[in-house]
Amino acid sequence: MSKIDFTGRVAIITGAGAGLGRCYALEMAKRGAKIVVNDLGGSRDGVGSDGAAANKVVEEIKALGGEAVPNYDSVATLAGGENIVNTAIKAFGKVDILINNAGILRDKTFIKMDEENWDAVMNVHLKGAFYVTRPAFENMRKNGYGRIVMTTSGAGLFGNFGQTNYASAKMGLIGLTNVLKIEGEKYNIKTNVIVPVAASRLTEDVLPPEFFEKMKPDFVASAVLYMCSEQCVDSGMIINAALGYYSRSAVVTGPGAILSDGVKIPTPEEVMGDWSKIISLDSPKYFNMLPEMFSVLGPVLK
Repeated sequence: MSKIDFTGRVAIITGAGAGLGRCYALEMAKRGAKIVVNDLGGSRDGVGSDGAAANKVVEEIKALGGEAVPNYDSVATLAGGENIVNTAIKAFGKVDILINNAGILRDKTFIKMDEENWDAVMNVHLKGAFYVTRPAFENMRKNGYGRIVMTTSGAGLFGNFGQTNYASAKMGLIGLTNVLKIEGEKYNIKTNVIVPVAASRLTEDVLPPEFFEKMKPDFVASAVLYMCSEQCVDSGMIINAALGYYSRSAVVTGPGAILSDGVKIPTPEEVMGDWSKIISLDSPKYFNMLPEMFSVLGPVLK
């Protein structure tokens, strides 16, 4: 088994001042990567700024003999995203790896959700990933190499009470990943998604205390570091990681039911009659691209 080594690689990690991001930064630096430690230093709901968090992680990396520079820009603006990437290029000449990890929470039930709290979460999680990834992707494309990791959540994949803004943003990252998987293929840019369950400031009042103490970020970091390595040649994977358990999630399609010969329009009653077949996920299939779905309609299209 080849050893994963990041010597000569340059990594940007957003939200790296604490929790998962800090763990990724330290572990990657131990394996030779040069790190841009991005952290606005705001509160859990995205208010305020303080460079102390990013500075501390940079000093930790340097104490290990590694190379790192801090960045304090917000991912939630176009200028911030560009400056984060420019920090890497100015300090180290390129970008090889990007981990979109920055996040905030502003939980409210759907009826109480207002535009300000909706937009604030969208701006950090979804637009933030776009703002940082676009200039990073451009540099990776020029160099013919890149590894990108998005951070989603079980709230996005499965739903969670009081998190309509967060869940919507997190599921949006799946769509972004699906397209980057296709557009990055010929440039050796691989984009994958981590679904972490770990102790962090975003989960400190979500996980039961007895679980929180055991859910070390290190368990998640093992999967993330692999996805950031040259050895990982998969793209578009959604990987769950918690306490040493790793699995894949995917959007799959059931066998369904064909209710037409391609000319006759089925009635609502006919849909109702075969509803159990339509919603069945027995023997599901994973479609890499939309055209593959049309293969199912072969008998109708003839």
